[in-house]
Amino acid sequence: MLINVSGLMRELVGSIRKYEIDDTIDLTDEDKNKKVKGEVRFIRTQRGILAQGDLTTEAELACSRCLRMFSCSVVVHFEEEYVPTIDMASGAPLPPPEDPGDFTIDGQHIIDLREAIRQYALLAIPMKPLCREDCAGLCQTCGQNLNDSACDCPIQDTDPRWEKLIRLMEK
Repeated sequence: MLINVSGLMRELVGSIRKYEIDDTIDLTDEDKNKKVKGEVRFIRTQRGILAQGDLTTEAELACSRCLRMFSCSVVVHFEEEYVPTIDMASGAPLPPPEDPGDFTIDGQHIIDLREAIRQYALLAIPMKPLCREDCAGLCQTCGQNLNDSACDCPIQDTDPRWEKLIRLMEK
């Protein structure tokens, strides 16, 4: 996901280029070589290049109810401005960006989208992923996955810690 933007850097502010992305990315140490597809638009700005992307990828996640691993589709929308490190006209190095977290265009006028896509993909992963909407989860007593089969544990309507209060209310 390395894109040469030297031509776009020479164009007027507002110029646009579009690129189709069909590549792989390492989301985490465990989630390597995940396919990423979609479109990225580059817009020439006063400061540099604005990258806007709409991409899809897959992530291997553990269901928050039953703990089973499953593949989850992740839709990634990102928008980041990349600032140049080299002046296009003179070739002289430019001062570093004010914010050290800013994305930069390297000395060969290449934009590396991998880190931005990785960061936005991690943010797009659901906080409580579910393998399916009607996931039954695990039995609280024996740990049986209730999606596979029911367990023989007695159904407990209330938490036993409330038992004395319930008896008091019955009186």
